[in-house]
Order: sequence, then structure tokens, then C-alpha cells
Amino acid sequence: MERDLADNALEKVSPERLRRVVSASFAGTVVEWFDFAIYGYMATHIAETFFSSTDPVIGLLETFAVFAVAFCLRPLGGIFFGHLGDRLGRKKILVLTVLLMSGSTAAIGLIPSHETLGLWSAILLVLARCLQGFSAGGEYAGATIYVVEHSPDTRRARYSSAMSAATFSSFALAAGLGALLSFILPAAAMGDWGWRVLFMLSVPMGLIAFYIRSKLHESPEFQAMLDNSASRPVPSLTEVFRTQWGAMLRLGGFVMLTALSFYIYSTYMSTFLIKVVGLPQHLALFSSLISLTLATAFTPIMGRISDRIGRKITMQIAAGLLATLTIPAYIIAEQGTFGSAIASQLLIGLGTVAANVVTSVLMSEMFATDVRFSASGACYNITYALFGGTAPFVATWLVAATGQSLSPAIYVAAIAVVSFLVATFFIPETAGRPLRRYHDDVATSAQSKSEPTKRTVS
Repeated sequence: MERDLADNALEKVSPERLRRVVSASFAGTVVEWFDFAIYGYMATHIAETFFSSTDPVIGLLETFAVFAVAFCLRPLGGIFFGHLGDRLGRKKILVLTVLLMSGSTAAIGLIPSHETLGLWSAILLVLARCLQGFSAGGEYAGATIYVVEHSPDTRRARYSSAMSAATFSSFALAAGLGALLSFILPAAAMGDWGWRVLFMLSVPMGLIAFYIRSKLHESPEFQAMLDNSASRPVPSLTEVFRTQWGAMLRLGGFVMLTALSFYIYSTYMSTFLIKVVGLPQHLALFSSLISLTLATAFTPIMGRISDRIGRKITMQIAAGLLATLTIPAYIIAEQGTFGSAIASQLLIGLGTVAANVVTSVLMSEMFATDVRFSASGACYNITYALFGGTAPFVATWLVAATGQSLSPAIYVAAIAVVSFLVATFFIPETAGRPLRRYHDDVATSAQSKSEPTKRTVS
């Protein structure tokens, strides 16, 4: 009966409404992750502004350590906003997170330098990054869930891939604006005040995203659960972790590759090209802009492919590409030309796109509606804190400690092998199966596992 109600709810989602949902979720996610991305691209200027070390490597490590600190708050944000999202609905959380992210990003652009405030400038930077991380913890999982819960069973990856496209395009936008400013401004002006312009752009962008998201309706899957769950309270966080820890652990075994590859590709690679290879900043950022734009264009294609071939094969392809192409990509990058920079980033981008697309839909498919936001938000953000937030720091440290420029690539390849094994042996096929309403609905779960998977794309 509950499955029939869910089907009827989804049937009422017109193509026009689905397009509005995807567009609004896409726009808000672009703003959220643009705000988060510019910190990585402006890392060298932030190091010079807020930290007193005369050693550029130490200053960069300090900057990336603060980058990682924000990810320590992401699990708390994921758990906090996830539980609220399962209780109050998806829409309210998406409106709140975009305001928090915009405000904290603008604050970074206003913090005085170390020369003015001394140690307090670094402390204020850490506090602003913590608020960014807390906000980001509720954003991506919430946006993908909101889209998936509006989508037909056989097209979930097709539509949720728009959220992956939003993250790539936001980093492309940040790289493009950063490259433009670094090209037109003298180096001294860019280091003094130019980088702050990017952070202040978060104010108008955030207000626009807030307006767009405030016009959204609640997802039909969540609303149907509310209409038919008067006697079934939303599980507590303790119950969520007690009942979902196995699925969270299995999903995390693949998400760690998604997190690591994304931040190596989108954030650290530009730093590698500038600091290790010696490419001028504007060329490194233009290279990132081109590769990220192409990655954005490839995500909807990958979404359709995943709906057709299934999640397991998509995960295996992603892990296989990253295991085999990352080391050659770094070898090509060391050639030190603009063309080699683009080629290296495109090679890493292939596997990174596939990993992000399949992760965006798996977060909803592996959990039931009443625990979906809590469980996926916690799993996604804990894993991203461990492997994504630390990626630039670990990569910078590996190069400095080993003297081997290929060490970050070896790190990615090793994690890719582990994720390939996890995807092959521990994560079930979920493509095309109906979303479960309740986490303890054994009958629905068993029926879903016994039904043949239908994977069609239209």
C-alpha cells in the first residue's frame, strides 16, 4: 500500500516541476560549492595573508590544515542537518544551509591580515571555515536526496547527476574568476585585496540562491511518508547509527575514493601545477577551468550511462580509471606546459566524474526515506572529512616528505584499488529499484531485492 502511495506521488511530479526542482537545486549547490572552492584556489594568497611563516611550504601546509579543519565540522553538520531534514523536510534545510555558507564566506573576505590582527586573524579564519564546513555538511546530501525523491525510479542517476555537475561547475566558476583576476591584476594587488573580491561575491549569489530555493515545495517521497506515518516517529540518531552502520560503512568504502579524487582533481591539482611544476597561476587556473567545464558537460552523460548499466559497474569503471590513469596523468603534468596541464586533469577527471555521479544517487538508494538524510549525510561527510578535506594537505606533505612528485598519484591509485574491491563485493545493485519508505520495512526491502532490476534510459 505504501509503495502504491509513493508511486502515485511520483506520478504527480510533472516534467515542468521536475525541471524546476533540478534547476533550483543546481543553482543553490553551485553557490554553496563556489563559496567552498575559492578557498582552495586562493590558498597561496591566504597563506601569505593570514600566516606569518617565511617558508612558503609551511605557510601552504598551514592553509591546507585550515582547509581540513572545515571538513572536521562537516560530519557534525551532516548529522545535525540530516536529522532535521528527516524530521522537518528537505526544503527547509536547503534554504538554511545556503544562507550560512554565504555569510561565512563573506566573513573570510573581510578578516584583516596577520599584520593587522596577528594571531587573531588566523583564529577568525578558522572560525569562518568551521561555519562553512558545518553548512556544507547539510548541503550536498540534502540537494541530491531532494532531486532523487522527485525522480522516476529508472532515471534517478540522470537527474541526480545535475548535483555532480553543480559541484564541478562551481569549481570551474571559481577557477575562471580566479584566473581572470590573476591575469588582469598585478601580482601585488591580487595578493593584497584581489582575492577578497571572490569571497565577497558570495553575498549577492547567496541571496539569489535563497530566493530560488524558498519557492520550492517539499519532495513527494518525504511528504507521502509524513502523510502515512502518524504512528511511526522519525528514528533517533542513536537508532539511525545502530541500524544503518553496516550500510554506511559499505558506502563509505567507495565514497572515500569520490572524496579523495574530487579534491585532488579540483583543488590540489592547481596547487601542484603552480608550486611543483612551476606553471604560472593564471595558466594553471585556466587549465582547471577548461577541465572542470568539460567535466560538468560529461556528468549528465555519465548519469544516463549509470541508469543503463547499473551502479556496480559504474563504480568499477570509476575505480578502474582512477587506479590506472592517475599516475600517467601526473607524469604528463610534469611536462610543464599549458597543454600537458589540461591533458593531465582530463585523465583524472574521467574517473572523478564517474565516481561523483554514482555516489550522488547511491546516497539515496542505500537508505530508506525516514533515515535517508541522517544516514547519508553522516556517511558522506565523515568520509569526506577523512579523505577529501585532508587530500590537499596529505598530497602537499607527501611531495615534501618523499621528494617524489608522483606520490599523490600513488595515494589515489591505492585508494582506488580498495574502492574497486568494496564496490565489487560489498555494495548491492540498487539501480531501478523502488526507494524504501521505512528503514525497518522488511517486506518492501525483500521485495526490492527479489525484483529484477530494470535499467532503461529515455
